[in-house]
Amino acid sequence: AMKKQFDVAGMSCGHCRRAVENVLNSIEGVKATVSLDPPVAEVEFTGTEISAGEMQNVFSEAGDYTLKER
Repeated sequence: AMKKQFDVAGMSCGHCRRAVENVLNSIEGVKATVSLDPPVAEVEFTGTEISAGEMQNVFSEAGDYTLKER
């Protein structure tokens, strides 16, 4: 499996962290762990790699969070 890290903007508390992690883990083929300090999502792709843009589309449904590849 391939792993990548993404900077996450817009998180300010544990609730935000959980929301971001839940959204990422709802994407098929993605297993994510999100930390608040630093605000980083570590994503493991179990199938085809999904672009940051595609994941951002799902993100916009969850709130005002942005994802940027490190």
